[in-house]
Amino acid sequence: MNAVKPRVLVVEDNPMNLELVSDLLQAKGFAVHHAPTAEQGLILARSLMPDLILMDVSLPGLDGLQATKALRAYPATRNLTIVALTAHAMRGDEELALKAGCDGYLAKPIDTRSFADRITGFIAAANARRAQTQPDQSHGN
Repeated sequence: MNAVKPRVLVVEDNPMNLELVSDLLQAKGFAVHHAPTAEQGLILARSLMPDLILMDVSLPGLDGLQATKALRAYPATRNLTIVALTAHAMRGDEELALKAGCDGYLAKPIDTRSFADRITGFIAAANARRAQTQPDQSHGN
């Protein structure tokens, strides 16, 4: 079976967080790419067109929410699935991430037992949304 591995871009500046997330995803068969800054994440997102971007909110320079807004403003990356991955877990932080254009929100520390399954769920939901927005060829629309 030559199934294509789902590609996840992890934009994370903390090496320990990056290693944990990468190990969990790779163990479940994901192809993991990473960027330590939002600026590098923007470049990689445009070239890789990953199935999902895990975007740390607190990054040096451009923050993750600003990077998300930039991805949403660029036609080629407008529909990428972006999930905020952040230690900012105060009331209102999830709403800020969603308003910035994130499709989901995961708080750190992550639950290592369910993390990869949650990522799979975000990708499946995005694929279902894309399938619904495709023109229906059977009714001449």
